[in-house]
Amino acid sequence: QVQLVESGGGSVQAGGSLRLSCVASGSIFSLNKMGWYRQAPGKQHELVATITSSGNTNYADSVKGRFTISRPNAKNTVYLQMNSLKPDDTAVYYCNLGQVPRDYWGQGTQVTVSS
Repeated sequence: QVQLVESGGGSVQAGGSLRLSCVASGSIFSLNKMGWYRQAPGKQHELVATITSSGNTNYADSVKGRFTISRPNAKNTVYLQMNSLKPDDTAVYYCNLGQVPRDYWGQGTQVTVSS
């Protein structure tokens, strides 16, 4: 079993920054992908950014150049540095770990950006 614990959400004004952290524990395999997804009220769940265990990253177009995903020990911790935040970034952010045969999700952390 795998558990994901997120932290770092909060409220910030437009143009500000936040850093989200996610720590995974349990049966973590060497080959996997970790990432962040978000869901705003009335909107679909969407990908924000992912990073594989080999360091390959993928970003949603809406966050490119503003958000940076990192994974220092390449195993169980992933960060999302969010700069130049916009009101449209307001959502619950969920940490994800994908490894065969299933995905695991954190409980979510609220990010609120005011104009």
